[in-house]
Formats: sequence, C-alpha cells, structure tokens
Amino acid sequence: MALHNLGYPRIGDFRELKFTLEAYWKGEKSLADLEAQAREIRYQNFQTQIKAGVELIPVNDFAYYDQVLNMSTLLGVIPKRFRQEDFDVEVAFRMARGRAPSDDRHGCCAGHGCETQSKADYAGAMKKWFDTNYHYIVPELEDDTEFAITDTRLFDEVAEALTLKQDGNNIDFKPVLVGPVTYLYLAENKGTAIPKLSRLPALLEVYRQILQRLAEQGVEWVQIDEPILVLELEAEWQNAFKDAYQTLAQSPVKLLLATYFETLGDNLDLACQLPVSGLHYDGLRGAKQLDDLVERYPADKVLSIGLVDGRNIWKTDITDAIEQLQDVKAKFGDNLWIAPSCSLLHVPVNLEVETKLNPELKNYLSFAKQKLGEVKLLNDALHGKADKKALEDNRQALAAKANSKLIHNAEVQTRLAKLDEISLTRDEPYAVRAKLQKTKFNLPLFPTTTIGSFPQTQEIRQARRKFKNGELDELDYIEAMQAEIRDVCERQERIGIDVFVHGEPERNDMVEYFGEQLDGYAFTQYGWVQSYGSRCVKPPIIFGDVSRPLPMTVNWSTYAQSQTDKIMKGMLTGAVTMLQWSFVRNDQTRETTCNQIALALRDEVLDLEAAGIHMIQIDEAALREGLPLKRSDWEDYLYWAVNSFRLTTSGVQNDTQIHTHMCYSEFNDIIEAVAKMDADVITIETSKSQMKLLDAFVDFQYPNEIGPGVYDIHSPNIPTVEQMVDLIQKAAKNIPAERLWVNPDCGLKTRSWKETEPALANMVEAARVLRKQFEEKVQSA
Repeated sequence: MALHNLGYPRIGDFRELKFTLEAYWKGEKSLADLEAQAREIRYQNFQTQIKAGVELIPVNDFAYYDQVLNMSTLLGVIPKRFRQEDFDVEVAFRMARGRAPSDDRHGCCAGHGCETQSKADYAGAMKKWFDTNYHYIVPELEDDTEFAITDTRLFDEVAEALTLKQDGNNIDFKPVLVGPVTYLYLAENKGTAIPKLSRLPALLEVYRQILQRLAEQGVEWVQIDEPILVLELEAEWQNAFKDAYQTLAQSPVKLLLATYFETLGDNLDLACQLPVSGLHYDGLRGAKQLDDLVERYPADKVLSIGLVDGRNIWKTDITDAIEQLQDVKAKFGDNLWIAPSCSLLHVPVNLEVETKLNPELKNYLSFAKQKLGEVKLLNDALHGKADKKALEDNRQALAAKANSKLIHNAEVQTRLAKLDEISLTRDEPYAVRAKLQKTKFNLPLFPTTTIGSFPQTQEIRQARRKFKNGELDELDYIEAMQAEIRDVCERQERIGIDVFVHGEPERNDMVEYFGEQLDGYAFTQYGWVQSYGSRCVKPPIIFGDVSRPLPMTVNWSTYAQSQTDKIMKGMLTGAVTMLQWSFVRNDQTRETTCNQIALALRDEVLDLEAAGIHMIQIDEAALREGLPLKRSDWEDYLYWAVNSFRLTTSGVQNDTQIHTHMCYSEFNDIIEAVAKMDADVITIETSKSQMKLLDAFVDFQYPNEIGPGVYDIHSPNIPTVEQMVDLIQKAAKNIPAERLWVNPDCGLKTRSWKETEPALANMVEAARVLRKQFEEKVQSA
C-alpha cells in the first residue's frame, strides 16, 4: 500500500445529508430514508476514492453529527440522562441536540443545544476540533461511566465497505478511530473527582475488543487518530501514550497512528518510539520538523506524509512535493505512504460543480475530489510513472498564479509597504477619550444597546434572494431594506434603547456581506463544509490582495441615523474574524493578508466617522479561535492580531467611540492582549456563565468599558427584569458602574420579534432599576 486517504467529506456533493437529516428531525422522513441516504453517500464516496486510485480507503469517517460523538456511543460514554436499554441513533441525536419534554422522538429543533434546558435533557457541550471550524460534542465522564461497546455502526459500515473489495481491484479499507489518549484528553469529568487518566486501562480494554472484532472482519490496518500529539503535553499525558500503545501493540491489526495540524514538537521522539506499525505526519503544517522526523523515524515502519493540504483549497505544488520526498523515498522505499495532510472533511467536496467561478481562479483551486487526484499524481511521480501532461498542467497553473494580476494588486502592495508610517495608537489614552466621549454622547448610567443584528424575517430573506436573482431591481431592494431600518428604529424608540443599531437587514452573513464588496474575495456556489450535524458553512475564498473599492456600510448607517436623534452605531466585522472564517491564500503570511483586510476596514471606519457615525463597533468574534495550537506560538499571533485591530481603529478622533464584540470565549489567558486592542467598549457573552467569565476582566483589572451580556440570545426564553438586574449587580461588584453597559449576549438575527421585543423591553427596564438603585446608594453614602 502506498496511497491512502484519512477521511472524506460526508455531506454529499449538494448537502444531501443536511437536507435528509433536517427532514428526519422534522418527522418528514423516516429513519429508513435517512439510513438509505447515508448508505448512498458512503457508496459514492467509496467509488470516488476507488476511481481516484486510493488503495487504502477510510471507513467510519462518516458521521451524522461528528466523529467524536460516534466514538462516545461506540465506547458506551452516554450521559445518564440519555441512557436506555438498547442503543439507537436517537440516543446520539439527543446527546448532540438535547430533547424537549414535548418531543418523545426527536431532539429540539434549535440545532445544537436544547432551548428548554431547565425542563429537558440538555445537549452536550460543543467545542471546536482543534483550530478548525469543525465542532464536536464533548464526551462526558460521570461517576458511573463504564466503557463498553454500545453502538455497532462501526462494524456495520466496515462490513458494508468490504463488499466492494474484489480480487484484482487493488483496494482495501481502513477503519478510522479517535485514539484513546486523545479521546480522554478531550473528555470532561462531570460531577466526579475521578482522574481522567485513571480510566485509561478500562478504556484500553474496550479499544482492544474493538480492534479484535475488526480483525475478525478481515481488517488489516486501522487508522487511529491522536492529534493531541501536536500539543504541548504534560509528562503524565506523554506517559499515557506509552502505556496505551504498549497495550494496543498486542492487537491483531496494524495501527497507523495519525497526527496532523502542527509539528510534533517535544513529542517527536515519543511518536517515533511508539510501538505502532505506521505514523502519519502533516508535512505542511509540520513542515519545519519534517526533516527531523524523517531522520529519527525507523525505516522498517510505514511513514505516511501529507503534502496535499486537507485544510485549504489551493492546488498542490506537485513538483515541490516530489523534491521534498525524494530523500524520504530513498530511506523508506515502499514504507513511504502518500496521503492528504489530514482528513478532507475540512474542504468542499467537488470543484467540478462550480460553474460560476472565474475560470482563472478555478484553475488555481482544488477541492476534496481533486485533492485525491493530486495525491495520486504525487504518488505516481515518486514511482516514475506520472502523467507528464498532468504534471506540466500543475506547473503552469502554479506559475500563472505566482504572476497573476488577478492575485496581485500593486496599489495594495505599495500601501502595505508603508504600514510603518501609520500609527497604531489613538491620539489620547482611554482615560482622556472617555471624558470626551461622555461629554459628547451624554449617555445615562448603564447605557443600553444591542450587538447589531435584529431578527431576519422571511420578508427580509426573500427580498435579498429576489435581488440576488435579479427578480427585484436595486431601487426596490433599497426601499425594502430602508423600510426594515425604519421599522427597527421605531421599535428601539418605543422600547427606549439608548444607543441604536440599524438591524443589518441587508446582511446575509457577517463575513460574506463584507467579502462580497472587497476585491480579493471570491464565493462559491457549492463550496460547503460541515461544521457539525446538518450545520454547513460556505467559507469565502481570499484569493488575492484585498482592497475596498467603495464604502460598504456608510449609506445604510447614515440612512439609519437620519431616522433618529439617538446615537446610531456603525457595525463592521473585524479583520481577524474575516480571516479566520475564510479559506485564506497560501502564498503570503496570514499576518500580511490580515493587514490588507484591516487597511480596507480602516478606510470604512474613517468614512463612517466622516459621515457622522461616531460610535463604531468592530466585531472580533474569532480572535481567540485564531490562537495557534502551541502556546509557545501565541505571543506572535496575538501581537499581529491585536495590531490589525488597532490598524483598523487608530485613525479616528478621540471622541469617536470604538466598540468591539467577542462571542463566548475563555478570556483569562489572553486578557492582556484583549486590553491592548484598546477598544473603548467591549461587549461579551456572559449570561450563560452567570457573569463568571468576567473574572478575567476583574483579576486583570480591565481598564476600559464593558458590556457583559445579560441574556442568552440562543434561547427563546424571555429573561425577567429581576434576572437581568441580578446579573449586572454581580458585574458591578467588581467593575465600576460608570464603565458598565447593558446589552444582550450577541446579535438577535436568529430570534423572532415576539421574543426580542419583550426581552429588550425588560432589559431597558432593568437598566432603569439599576440607575435608581445606584442613585439611592450614592445618596445614602
């Protein structure tokens, strides 16, 4: 075996899994319908890989929700609240989505999490899979958790795959498992003091049983994913790897241990010494340690190298990859295997269906199906039998990209070269600015505002869709959006909010909206990737130098300001978030691309200010998401990420107030960097934690203003005045009242007006109560 794959997208070419899943959850399709669709997707995926020449094809890379959840049900790690006598797929769905009391069969329809958690079986927590935008349901380890094979879908899918194995077709199948040490590392103890690693022997016994059953089915190789090997591990976790694989070395199958997303760092010798039959290494994100790995790894074992990017959508430089692997091939011979860098789950399925992309740009791209062809081409080239035309086509595409006027913009590059001439510091420190802003805005204590978006009604979506499809002319579209803006201004006026927003009816997505108006961005028709379950996202492609041809938000914001005497906030998405939630060009550093976006946004900020918008919010929801996997690399990232924010904002006058918003995040370990952003006001999600997330801002004594969210916008529940007063009172114990704002946790785009209006009315009343309490406290003092 020389050519293999680590995983393939499971959603189907046109998101068939998404639509069937959602129809099933609504009761419109049966379980048999769902299973039939799943089998068809798996079959088509197998056929695609067989036709591409993949010799060792992954099995169990399919999941209705996510692969960690699949591992939990396989291992019997099912929370008490969801256990039943016999496992069925509904158990997995309830673990992922929660279960409302009124629903005996399906989880609640809110996507992840149950909206009636206090009265139902609430969903498991969700986290991002390392530094990707893919999510997994966190395993819950309880006092009475007993590992046991509970879910047999793995073995059923292996049997299904093996029917395609025939004499002469030179293919085999490789089941994929999340490794035992990674699984324990990602799991969370729930109400138990049992150390996680003390559970390892019992867990390994079940892994041993799984591997035995796979061997009995005729499986030779098993891919066992241990991505935590790229983290900076404490000694106890490093030792856990030694113990785990000494035990699993006795299994009757060959283990290919897969790592990806980074170098092995200090775990290099550990990985080289583990008693496994093979090791997969990400040769792209781990490039700086590849030579050391090749030197130290035993030549009598399989070494799999991934130089085809499983995380991004650009063509591989096959010529360069061949050169990198010549010495590796000389040492390892047939023990050198070729694969993508990681599972292809993280890229869109098929470039062939993209009929509207610029043909030149399309020639530079490669999606999952095409990446299999690249792996085959690289493998053939190493064996001296490559398609010469295909190699030449690849060379020409890379050469054209390097010199393309579509990619490279001299004006942007000239401006970027003068970056040192731009001050990243506001003219005056926050203490001076705060006094100027207080005089200018004359806001009451505990000022109320929202985070930007208001409910996106069916009418709003329909108007946008018609305009995009050419069914609505521009003037009629503008009037439709302006009518929505007038409506939200009237609603905010009635409710009594202090600082208005225009509601963002014209925006489809906080990144896509801006990307569509920036040069250097492109959008696909079908470039969807799975985030979790039926949730798919279609990331923009940053293909070239980024610039802003025209103002993007000024007309909407100034129109909104014309409808009220209250302060109207301008609303932008920050450069780091624009970067993180896109497929990013790979021919320059991410810092350079981020600075290009920041310069474009800086122009927008200054235009907003010049147009009379003197309160501007720049959302950086993804700032923490961008942290490198190794803590030792954080300082460099945070330096340029914070500077990109300051580049966006530093040109405004001292009495212009800059806000930023960050979604739910653990701020403790990056609080100094957040402070260095020097936003006048930061709004954050805190209601779910009952203000505990504010501890980071208190311990550090965050110097600027804070708007801790007082109600959870992910729930339809309408918080009471008393509940919101209580939350702000908790915040006011540690943060001066003069620096506290009152606002929801996040934008209200996904909520309905019947929930939003009474919730905001209660929020405004809560602020009034707080002001009265504070005044009485001052008087009594």
